[in-house]
Amino acid sequence: MGDASRSMLARARSEIREWRPLEAEQQIAQDGELVVVDVREQHEWNDGHLPAALHVPRGFLELQIEEKVPDKTAPVLLYCAGGVRSLLAGQTLQQMGYRNVISMAGGYGAWTAAGLPTETPLRLSDAQRRRYSRHLLVPEVGEAGQAKLLQARVLLIGAGGLGSPAAYYLAAAGVGTLGLIDADVVDETNLQRQILHNTSRIGKPKVASAKETLSALNPDITVNAIEDRLTKANVLDLISQYDVILDGTDNFPTRYLLNDASIIANKPVVHGSVFRFEGQVTVFKPFEGPCYRCLFPAPPPPELAPNCAEAGVLGVLPGTVGLLQATEVIKLLLGIGEPLVGRLLMYDALAEEFNELRLFRRPDCPACGEHAHPEDLPTYEDVCAV
Repeated sequence: MGDASRSMLARARSEIREWRPLEAEQQIAQDGELVVVDVREQHEWNDGHLPAALHVPRGFLELQIEEKVPDKTAPVLLYCAGGVRSLLAGQTLQQMGYRNVISMAGGYGAWTAAGLPTETPLRLSDAQRRRYSRHLLVPEVGEAGQAKLLQARVLLIGAGGLGSPAAYYLAAAGVGTLGLIDADVVDETNLQRQILHNTSRIGKPKVASAKETLSALNPDITVNAIEDRLTKANVLDLISQYDVILDGTDNFPTRYLLNDASIIANKPVVHGSVFRFEGQVTVFKPFEGPCYRCLFPAPPPPELAPNCAEAGVLGVLPGTVGLLQATEVIKLLLGIGEPLVGRLLMYDALAEEFNELRLFRRPDCPACGEHAHPEDLPTYEDVCAV
């Protein structure tokens, strides 16, 4: 190292605070505001990184850091392989207006030498890079996001009108494990809208038909076909195995049952419903927004809430609503955008019009309110139209 380089590093050390790995680990655990940024190259990141880190390569720091870390008052811990690039990156952040920048002395090498925890991201194969190439071009997804999708688990309640388009696109997007629970068999009347199935599969269990279709579309994923109904006996065990639940049911008892179990298990539910020419989509995220019982404290009389078999539905409508549900699922899995938490999106196919209602938690809601008891609530099986 020449004199100029030594002088540059000495100046950086005089301007940027440094933490040794053990101190950094302690601060990460204690300071919820601390942002950890890995400034190494992609191949270095792929070999392993700190569990809490964001990845912003040094060469893209000026272009990407303000998007990844918009709050310039937040403490930012930078690290590289050995502690040099992070010092220089710290100077750059200070020049950009960041007020509380720290570099990790010794970098990732010292962190691993100290036996501290690391994560190794899923590496995409060449075939996966080709299949998901359009995702990789989207900054909000990229390779890290696609790896998240491949490791994600989504349970779809129902393999019918809503479950069909949603499962199709989640499979195509590379969501690694899809669970489908449905006890019905394919009927000729389903084929007008339930696009996972076809004429040759009439009489076959819907989940078996769905698995055949989805596996042919994307052999990269796992499809768990669960030929059963969602009941009090199995609901908690089932949803505990998945990250996000997609509600494609068409009856009130199952919706109430799923709502209460999802609150107990702290699992987000992407809800959809259709009726003739109208559809609705929202996200029930426990403890962040309202739940299903906030909207419907009690079900309407059966004559006011017929299902598709009784009231009919435009065949393409579940496609529109199911795709919106799939979009919300992917947003939740990637942690991007603004999910429909506390917002009910309503679609009128005849007017080709979307409207939105704001939803609020009810303090007295028996499932999610101040004195909630979701473990022991009625699901109205005896009064609802099923």
